Amino acid sequence: MSTQHPERSPDAGSPGRPGVDAEDPDAGRDPAPSPRGFGASLLAGLREIVIVVVLAMALSFVVKTWLFQAFYIPSGSMEDTLVPDDRVIVSKLTPGPFELRRGDVVVFEDPGKPRPWLQGAQYSQPSTLGGPFHELLVFVGLLPEDSENHLIKRVIGLPGDHVQADGKGKIRVNGVEITEPYIKPGDHPSDQPFDIVVPPDSIWVMGDHRSDSSDSRFHDDDSGGKDGSVPMSKIVGRALFIVWPIDHVTWLGVPSRTFEKVPAPSAVRPTDLPKAPAKSTAAKPAPAT
Repeated sequence: MSTQHPERSPDAGSPGRPGVDAEDPDAGRDPAPSPRGFGASLLAGLREIVIVVVLAMALSFVVKTWLFQAFYIPSGSMEDTLVPDDRVIVSKLTPGPFELRRGDVVVFEDPGKPRPWLQGAQYSQPSTLGGPFHELLVFVGLLPEDSENHLIKRVIGLPGDHVQADGKGKIRVNGVEITEPYIKPGDHPSDQPFDIVVPPDSIWVMGDHRSDSSDSRFHDDDSGGKDGSVPMSKIVGRALFIVWPIDHVTWLGVPSRTFEKVPAPSAVRPTDLPKAPAKSTAAKPAPAT
């Protein structure tokens, strides 16, 4: 039995023969795009820049509103921890998912009761070069918040804490004396005696520069902590670290030993604690943020 191979048709000849593949080899292909003019290229580049800027501003606004925000420090009430013109990053997750602790540095809105804390305050003004554009960058979070209705202090007492000062020695929290390494050198823990219990959902705050800080002490008016404490609802968040200037970059941690022996407020009865002497009539320092 022989095997026969089908004969190849002359029309299916190999390449190069006359009459074969006579069609244009470029047939069916898309025509080459014409070169883009300078004006079209410029518009396309501008469009991409606008999209990137809008997305960046939207992302910054989301971060500022729910996660982190930068703030400008206008006064010396927290020296030497913070000095005027420092920029700090504040976490809005505290209080919230993360608990507020004694010793935390917090930013809060002026409580305004019984009177504004910032009334008559003296502080340096940040640059507002750019006018409305500057305000827009602050609004979306690309520049630090520099509004005049925010303050920054350190948490000394949490809700229910019994905080005392005799005007001479250390501060007591729930009957335990605390050693505060962050106080500005040369300052006393408190020249003004007080004896208070922090109301529910509030905190007792003090500046590290005790002799130049119009804090909870000077807004309490012998109310036992009711007027001088800051409502939790006014807290913006916890200051995490200094980001500017470069040589001041520092993590704002909580001194671990300062409050480690302080018991929970439920473990101490106010009647068991020594009372601070009567409030002195010494002149108060000028208000400062």
